[in-house]
Order: sequence, then structure tokens, then C-alpha cells
Amino acid sequence: MSEFLDAAAEATVKQRVAALERVTGVEVVAAVIVRADSYPEIPWKAFALGASLASLAAVAAALFEPGWEAFEAVAETAVAALAAGAAAALATVWIAPLARWFVPQARRQAEVLQYAQAMFLEAELHRTLHHDGILLLISLFEHEVVALADRGVSDRMGAGGLDPVVAAVTAGLRRGQFPEALPDGLSQLEELLVARGFRGQPGEPNELPDAPIPRKGPA
Repeated sequence: MSEFLDAAAEATVKQRVAALERVTGVEVVAAVIVRADSYPEIPWKAFALGASLASLAAVAAALFEPGWEAFEAVAETAVAALAAGAAAALATVWIAPLARWFVPQARRQAEVLQYAQAMFLEAELHRTLHHDGILLLISLFEHEVVALADRGVSDRMGAGGLDPVVAAVTAGLRRGQFPEALPDGLSQLEELLVARGFRGQPGEPNELPDAPIPRKGPA
């Protein structure tokens, strides 16, 4: 988990989940993934943009240098375009904000939601005794957060009932406060559930792990 949360932060999340479950009686799984999709189109888009800008700059330079030989102009333009395209594509590998710029938000949201839905089933959150499983998933690359709840929770919370939790965690994530954003979101989730009348009962089993689940996501 070290690439997502250090040991202290992971322990904080685990304790926060356990406390939430005791108070509300629901089952919560917190998950953190690097990214929801590999987005293979990103470097190609960056290459195309870099090459286009370099070509435009080379053409502009040629217009202001009347004595420039045609062959030299073509050769230098080609070299500049390839170099700029390659540099832009390489930069997207190392600079996440730049890479994110090439993926529309609607696409990022759709990919993270699809990943969360698959994880909800894989982690068997739909098989809890009272159908009260909740998945709170954070995807670091996309800066997107998804909260999915089984029908035992969603029927009582109503449409958009978990939106404040998603908004709070997303805001913290975009401010670069990821370690704090997750436990803060869990605290807000507890408040919302208590306000809706969720209460834990003595002796209820702990059906799902309390520790956060780390995933790299697609390669």
C-alpha cells in the first residue's frame, strides 16, 4: 500500500472504516487505484499536437526568412515536428496532469465508474447479509471518486444521496490532500448514514475487510 498510503495513513483509514461500521451497521470498502484505464491514445494525441505545433512554428519561421532553401526548410520542419511530437508523447508518461489533459472528463468519469462497478461485484459487496455494502473508490490519475451502494443503502439514501461524500473526497484529491481526503470522506459518509437512521447492532459480524484495497488498475 506504500505507493498509495503510508502505514500510518492506511491504519487511519482502517480504523475509520471500522468505527463507521460499528456506528452505522453498514459494510464499507475503501479502494484506491492508480488509474481506471490505460488510455493508449494519450501519447498519440500528444505526439500529434507536438508535431503540429512544431510544424506551424517552422512554417512561420520560413515565411519570415525569404532566403531559406526549400530542402533545408522541409528537412528542418520534419526533424522539428518529429522531435516535438516525441517529446510531448514522452512527457505524458511522466507528467500526470499533462496526460489527463488529453482525456475528456466524461471519458475519465465513465472509466472510473465502470471500474468501480466491476470491483463492487468482485469484492462481493452485493452479498452482505443486509445488502448494505458501500464501495468508496478513488482513482488517482483521473482525480475521480465513485461511491456505490447496494440496495439496502441506496433505497434509503435516495438518488444522489452519496454525492456529498464524492464531492468532498474529490475536492481534497484535486488539492493534493489525498491521505486526508479519504478519512474525511468516510467521516462525512458516517454523518449521512446516521442522519438517515442507520445504526449498528451489537454482535453484528464484520463481513468485509476494513483495510483499504490498493490496485494498480490496467497497465
